[in-house]
Amino acid sequence: LPHDLCSHVQNAFRARHAKMFVEHNTQNLGILSILLRAGFISNITRGTITSPDPIAFHHVPEPQQRIWADLKYRNDIPVLKNMELVSKPSKKVFMDLGEIRRLCSGRRAGSVPPLGMGEIAVVRTRNKEYQWLEAREALQMKLDGEVVCRAR
Repeated sequence: LPHDLCSHVQNAFRARHAKMFVEHNTQNLGILSILLRAGFISNITRGTITSPDPIAFHHVPEPQQRIWADLKYRNDIPVLKNMELVSKPSKKVFMDLGEIRRLCSGRRAGSVPPLGMGEIAVVRTRNKEYQWLEAREALQMKLDGEVVCRAR
């Protein structure tokens, strides 16, 4: 679930870890890839419970496969300050293109506050090829969907 990943990433940054790992699935890979493209983390790789080893990844059973992320700090201050859910399991937040445009351009979209400077929102689209996108990418590709979380 996205709330597991959000809290895991945020706690790893607060504890000043150099690396962290999460369960290997398409959702975690998609969200971490967006964080990588936005510059919040410096690297992602596949590995096992014990180490980030892409070769060993293919030789362990699926429950032991993990995604490892190298966390990024600037002057010993975490680059990612906050990561929070927008869409919760009890209240999903779906947005059409107009609402995503408002969110990205600094205006409130429904009950969701606007994105600030250097802040990103993660959108899960219905398109299988582009299932996980940053809000601005979804807007460029004209894809609407569920706004899952935001990071700054």
